Order: sequence, then structure tokens, then C-alpha cells
Amino acid sequence: MTLRHLLSIALWALLSISPIAWNTVSAQVPDSLHRWLGPQEWRRDVDGPILSLGKSGAFDDTHMFAPTVAVDEGRFLLWYCGSRGVAHDLSRQPVPDERVFSLGLATSADGKRFEKYENNPVFSFDEHRLSILTPCVLRDSDGSILREDGKMRMWFSSARFGAGGRPQAVGEMSSADGVHWSNASPSLLEKAYAPSVLKTPRGYEMWYTEPGKYPWRIRHARSDDGKKWNVTDEPVLEITQPWEHYILVYPSVLKIDGVYLMWYASYPHEDRETTAIGFAVSLDGVKWHKHPQNPVLRPDPARPWESHYVSSQSIIRLPDGSFRIWYASRKKPPFTNLYFALNTARWVGPDAENRPSPSPGQ
Repeated sequence: MTLRHLLSIALWALLSISPIAWNTVSAQVPDSLHRWLGPQEWRRDVDGPILSLGKSGAFDDTHMFAPTVAVDEGRFLLWYCGSRGVAHDLSRQPVPDERVFSLGLATSADGKRFEKYENNPVFSFDEHRLSILTPCVLRDSDGSILREDGKMRMWFSSARFGAGGRPQAVGEMSSADGVHWSNASPSLLEKAYAPSVLKTPRGYEMWYTEPGKYPWRIRHARSDDGKKWNVTDEPVLEITQPWEHYILVYPSVLKIDGVYLMWYASYPHEDRETTAIGFAVSLDGVKWHKHPQNPVLRPDPARPWESHYVSSQSIIRLPDGSFRIWYASRKKPPFTNLYFALNTARWVGPDAENRPSPSPGQ
């Protein structure tokens, strides 16, 4: 991390915690949301990555990202996207993009020590060079799977990389066991990337990134059945804070005690050599209030496997009321891997003083 980056981080930190900045934000935020906008300290509680690239020749030997985590019968299930091949935007020379992402699965008893499924990948498109990206399984905010007709439902974005590639679109598929998946649906929503889906009293709600020309924004859509989606007229989250550059991406939304919580990623610097994760809250899922101390999770230069990028995250609330995040990371330039490893951290949440200490493994 350069001196310019460090100075920029320090300046933004001073601005974000100043009384003037906080009082301005506080006056605009409903009282019921204030508890979610206090300090949000994520602590890395593992010594290294929870998952790393596969061995040479494996489907995930070059890139891995976009974990989505759920809990089923006491086990943590983590699906992620892995690929081989060159990413054209990481090369100094014009080269064809060779990435084709497939869906992998890993399981864990404690959410921190994962083992990859021995017969990965568990899903790949038959269509030529079409990638599955950014999966999102239907679940409750505590991570428990919400089955419908006995099956898991998963939404995802897909794209074909390279010249003439297909732009991102959202589709859906289902599975009884998380390993064997149905054929993917036709496109349900065009020009849509990184869906996050909740089932609420309104039906199904989706937050996603609208890709294309910069700046990328986050949109909201609603559905009665999770198939036909009606998009809210205006974007629900746009670039407004000093740390945000070019994109808002990878929305991850929970609904707890009637409050919508969103974590999302952006570039903290114009050179796009780092990403970080911000936070926002909402009473209706449409009007959002960003955390005044964003970003709430930054890369850690002391951990080489996550020194520059942290994003494409998945989050659940644990039984003790704390939160666990799983996210992808990138090491320092020169970049040869789009994302390099998957990691985890824990935040005790806004009511830590009212809860007992977490049990081992949480």
C-alpha cells in the first residue's frame, strides 16, 4: 500500500468520525437505525485463508470468488465460483479472456475450517464459454436454508467473457442437496450482476448491481414468485461518499428486527488496486443510510493473501447475535489472479454488551 493510499485512508477516517460529520448524518437517520451505525469492527479470527486456489488443472486453479454461505442440518455450506485461464483485464498485453467460471462447494462444521467437495465443480453451463457468477441461495438471516417444495433455490448472474461476450444477467436453479442442480432458467433479469435475494412479507426482494458504463449502481426489484421481477424505478444506492469510486457492487442484504442491512463493495482509490466493503441500513429496502465511518472492512496489508482486495461477501447472523462474513481477496500487484483466496471475519454486532461470550467455533 502506497504512502498516498495511507494518507487518504487516514484523512477519510478523520472526516468520518468528526462530530460535525456524525451529527449531520445522525439528523437524517431514523432513531430506530442509529444502533446499526455505531463502530463496526470486524476481527479476522483464522490464521490464513479458509479456501485457496485448487491444484494445477483443477477448475479453480487460477481464480476464485463470490462465496455464498448457508447452514443446513448443522453444517455450513459454502458455494463459490472458480475458474482457470487468463483474465484479459489483468494482463499488460491484449490477450483473449480465457475465464469460464463453474460452481464449487465446500463444507464446514464451524464456518472457519472448510473442505472442498471432492467432485467439484457441482455446476457448469453447457453453453459455450458461459460462466456462472455470484450465486445467492435463499436462506434466512441466520443462514438457515429456506427450502421450497423440498428444494434449495439459488439465483446467480452469468456472463460470457471476451470480445462479443454476453453481458451479465440473472437466472435461477434449484437443488435438493446443494450438489445436484437443475438446469438453469432462462434469463430472469438483464443487465444485472451479483443478486442478493430475501423472502419478506412483500414477496421476494432482490438487490443487484447494474453493470455497464461507470458508475455502477445498486438497484432493487420485487417478485411474487422469484421468477418475474419488477424493478424499482430509481437506483437505491449510488456513489455519494469520498471513499467510493467507479462502482458499487456485491450487495449482501439481511433483514433483522425489521431493519434491512446491506454490505457492499467499492474501490477506495482511483487506481482500482484495492477494494473495501461499506455498510448501509434501511427501513424499507429502498431508502438507504450509509455508515458514516465507511468502509467498515478494508484489506489487511499484513496478510499477503488479502492485502489489496476484499469483496464479493456473504454474511449471516450467528446464534449468539454476532455476525460472520466470508469474502474473497486479492494479493498485491502484479495481479495474476482475479481473486486469490476466501477468508472470514466476525463482528460482535451492536448489542455485544447484552450477550454472553460466544461458544467455541462461533
